[in-house]
Amino acid sequence: MAIGVGGSTVEVELDELHDMTSGVGPIKDEEYCDRIARAQKLMRDSGIDAMIVDGNSNMFYFTGISWHRSERLVAAIIPARGEIKYVIPAFEKGTFESMLRVPGAINLWDEHENPYEHLVRIVRGMGIRTGKVGLDETAPFLTFERVRGIADGLEIVSAASVTTLCRMIKSRSEIALLQRANDMTLRVHRAAARILRDGIRVDEVIDFINIAHRKVGAQRGSTFCIVLFGEDTAFPHGVKSPKALERNDMVLIDTGCQLYGYCSDITRTYVFGSATHRQREVWEHEKQAQRSAFNAAQIGAIAGSVDFAVREYIESVGYRENYGLPGVPHRTGHGIGLELHEHPYVVRGNDVLLDAGMCFSIEPMICVPGEFGIRHEDHVYMTEHGPEWFTQPALSIDHPFGE
Repeated sequence: MAIGVGGSTVEVELDELHDMTSGVGPIKDEEYCDRIARAQKLMRDSGIDAMIVDGNSNMFYFTGISWHRSERLVAAIIPARGEIKYVIPAFEKGTFESMLRVPGAINLWDEHENPYEHLVRIVRGMGIRTGKVGLDETAPFLTFERVRGIADGLEIVSAASVTTLCRMIKSRSEIALLQRANDMTLRVHRAAARILRDGIRVDEVIDFINIAHRKVGAQRGSTFCIVLFGEDTAFPHGVKSPKALERNDMVLIDTGCQLYGYCSDITRTYVFGSATHRQREVWEHEKQAQRSAFNAAQIGAIAGSVDFAVREYIESVGYRENYGLPGVPHRTGHGIGLELHEHPYVVRGNDVLLDAGMCFSIEPMICVPGEFGIRHEDHVYMTEHGPEWFTQPALSIDHPFGE
């Protein structure tokens, strides 16, 4: 049996866990103001006169207000120059004010009114009667259609050129939160590996991981969890009816949590029992593929070149080219932050230049249909000198959690 796999119980492992969130806190108000100032500069540089973000992660990023998007419009209007303004349902005023981090006028609309008319009227009241208005790129098409239909003289464009550039480059405080969230999830991974036993069901492991995430300080538990055994591990995101664990099965666990809105996401793959020569060989190929990506992720390199390095290596050791199987069926990685998947995406065709502050996963999964799949997933943050791991990759198939 691999070191750190099996041999314990749910009760023992939960008792060993403790809150890991001391010493870190939410993003401070000053940083939200700095983010808005940066967005305003980008808007001026790109000729956007105002930007509208609605109740989603972009609103949280710029204002610190966490709001669930619904059919009722809640939006922040950020002008290229001047003070931010908000548009909200009148009956939500008390709740919204209690969340306010960045000062700005709150404009109310009643249930029988058209909130989009309020939105456009406020934009015009800012002195913006012609020009470009950037709309949150994740906003529903309905919002785009309704705003465009009444915004005579205004060109409604995607705000992605502003939001993406802001959010791709993480601050020190964001990186600190991502680091702690990943530390928490890695600790949960270690505990989950130790509770494995013959016949344990996938749902039992998922339930344990959720409770364990809460024990280490993730208030909402797991934000997601994939647990796969044996041949099921060849399916990157799982199967309809997952099998129970058997001796010598490959085990793949992919999970994460949130800390003050910032996500973690780690996958570990190992064997419950004795690894075969075949399992060892593919496991090592996956480890080298991950290392190839890490080595390619240098300042000034394009994101797509990191994916290319993986596929060049994979093909050199006999796997199918492109996304063929057996081989690597999906991109090498994705950015992470307030969203589990965000820019920059580490995939062929992405010409974004890697820069300090970018954070993304390296997870070039190898799938062998009918046998197993192996995904090593850890995240990096880019420094002026190149990539640094948030969590150290798995050491070996016999000691997956070794330092």
